[in-house]
Formats: sequence, structure tokens, C-alpha cells
Amino acid sequence: MTTKDLKEYLPNFTDPELLKQILDKGQIMELEAGKVMMEPGQFVKMVPIVLEGSIKISRMDEEGRELFLYFLDAGETCALSLTCCSSMKPSEIKAVVEEDTMLIGIPITVLDQFSDEFKQWKDFVSNTYQRRFQELLVALDAVAFKRMDERLMRFIVTKMKQHKTNELHTTHQEIANELTTSREVVSRLLKQLEKKKWIELGRNVIYIRDDFEELISK
Repeated sequence: MTTKDLKEYLPNFTDPELLKQILDKGQIMELEAGKVMMEPGQFVKMVPIVLEGSIKISRMDEEGRELFLYFLDAGETCALSLTCCSSMKPSEIKAVVEEDTMLIGIPITVLDQFSDEFKQWKDFVSNTYQRRFQELLVALDAVAFKRMDERLMRFIVTKMKQHKTNELHTTHQEIANELTTSREVVSRLLKQLEKKKWIELGRNVIYIRDDFEELISK
């Protein structure tokens, strides 16, 4: 890959020297959907910048239940990984490849150098913290204030946008894990949506109406 190629993936980086350093110091990786990149308790050795695909970031409790926090999409990195690097603390999140992904991993040993030498990198990190903080507030609000049916509908919309499809290939148990509830609750709520003809349930697949997001906003 050349710096010109990298700039197409990361259009916000226009400094040719920064692009060169990212290529020289970083490691390009291609990961298949389902791969677990990080578990709680592991130490972060590199910060990923997604070039293609997406990565799901979740928080785990002591019983192994997951709380979905946010997705990393093309051009984005993980604020919580940056935090762990700066504080030299083990990871508190789980990172799973949501769909086939290509990323470039930046070693933690060069992060300070990048911040000292490149304003665009400092801005990138600052914007990442700001964006992820807002997303964490949304996740907190959903758990604290939203009813489970509202959380489920927002989850469906998020998945639709993430995969750019109206077919979600997932199980009721997987949804329950992400929403930290029971499979029975998810199945009951999905049946209610199906009765409204907003979705159609198949075997490990949910077919969603094109106007689903418009319907739930009314």
C-alpha cells in the first residue's frame, strides 16, 4: 500500500509525512468476521484504525454479559484503547470483528511521537474522544432510561445501518446478550414487531421493512 492508497481510506489525513509514518510504523491486518481482537484484562499493544469493515466494542460484566457501546467504522479508532495505552492499564472492553475488516495497527510506542509531531494526529485523537464520549452517553441513557422495546428497535436500526441491509442474520440469544436481557424477552418483543408487520422473522434472520426507522420514530 502507498501513501496515496492510504489517503483514500483516511481522507482526513492530508499531511504526507503523517501518512508515511503511519504506513512505516503501522501493521496492516485483514481480519475475518467473528474474530475476537481484545478481551477484558489484556494489555493493548496497538491502536487499530479501521480502513474497511467494522469492529464492535462492548463492555463485559463479572458474569460475562455484554453491553454494546459502539462500532468502529472505516476511518475510526477506539477511544478506550487510546485511554488504556495512555494509562498503561489493561483493557476493560471486548472488541470483536463485526464484518470482514482491514485495519492498520499503530504500536503504542509511537503514539506520543505522533502527538508531538503531527497536529492532524492530535486532532484525530481529540475528535475520537469527543465522538466516543457522546456515544457512551447514548449507551448509558439507553440502559438507564429507555424501555427494552425502545432499546431493541434502536438496536435493529443500528445494525441495519452498520451492515447496509434489511436482513439481520443473528439469533435471539445474540441480541439478548448485546442488550443484557433474556432471550425470552427479546423473542416476545420481536413477535410484537412481527404482528405489526414491521419485521418478519425467519430462522436466525430478521427481515426488516424499508421504512422501519420512520415507523419507530412516529
